[in-house]
Amino acid sequence: MKRIYFNEVVTRDGFQMESAFIPTDTKVVLVDALSECGYAKIEVTSFTSPKAIPMLRDAEEVMGRIRRAPGVEYTVLVPNVRGAERALESRADELNLVMSVSETHNLANLRMPREKSFAALTGVIRLVDGRTPVNVSLSCSFGCPMEGAVALDEVLRWGERFAALGVRGLTLCDTTGMAHPAQVAQWVDAAQRRFAGLQLTLHFHNTRGMGLANVLTAVQGGVDRFDGSLGGLGGCPYAPGASGNISTEDAIHMLDAMGHDTGMDLDRLLAVARRMPDIVGHSVPGQVARAGRITDLHPAPVQ
Repeated sequence: MKRIYFNEVVTRDGFQMESAFIPTDTKVVLVDALSECGYAKIEVTSFTSPKAIPMLRDAEEVMGRIRRAPGVEYTVLVPNVRGAERALESRADELNLVMSVSETHNLANLRMPREKSFAALTGVIRLVDGRTPVNVSLSCSFGCPMEGAVALDEVLRWGERFAALGVRGLTLCDTTGMAHPAQVAQWVDAAQRRFAGLQLTLHFHNTRGMGLANVLTAVQGGVDRFDGSLGGLGGCPYAPGASGNISTEDAIHMLDAMGHDTGMDLDRLLAVARRMPDIVGHSVPGQVARAGRITDLHPAPVQ
């Protein structure tokens, strides 16, 4: 079986939905702990306006203080040219750009039509000019909670436009957990054929309980890169009904149990995951951190 790579998004996608500010020191300690777990990438933060996402107002300080482990890429989300300039100054290893394939969601989330978003992100790609790898995340690639179904051809069309600009990777995002395994199988087959030269990543949410089923379907279809959020934290503030991402540790536990090579130190990862409720101040959706691995045995009850 080929290697499966995981990208951790908890300190960006996961934390942006939290109401209470998580201290900078806590974020730095968490990223440093995650850096020792075997990830391919960690999406550390976002260089968005602090007014838009106050939780991530400490982006420069976090990026400046983390310990960078060899072999791990430290990626950040950037919304525009100014964000990209800040990210480059902070020595980000990759810039992640985001727009929606749904016009309604793009207007709600980014306050502009898709064509204007594409023009703005084109400006970012030209600014970077190959100095730093660029990934583009296409939100609502499997459906929009306001428009409904999104055509596969529309997803591929936007992907092709970005591929023509020379980006390194594309992420197809199931922003509100609308994907199901049969759809994922179709999307994965088409995307791999169309974008064979790009890093293709899948970003699933578990809003309707199909997150791990969708991961397994994508793996069986040949995809080898996935986003996940420790504890299953996250969501989209501009997508009605959205809830958390797939739980990284639950997905890795499943794939490890099936014999896949994830390159992850699951014991170390679970130790970090068990700290998440204290970090955010509430319970989290992840299950394996509470229940333990399937190989964790218990003594028989005393008769």
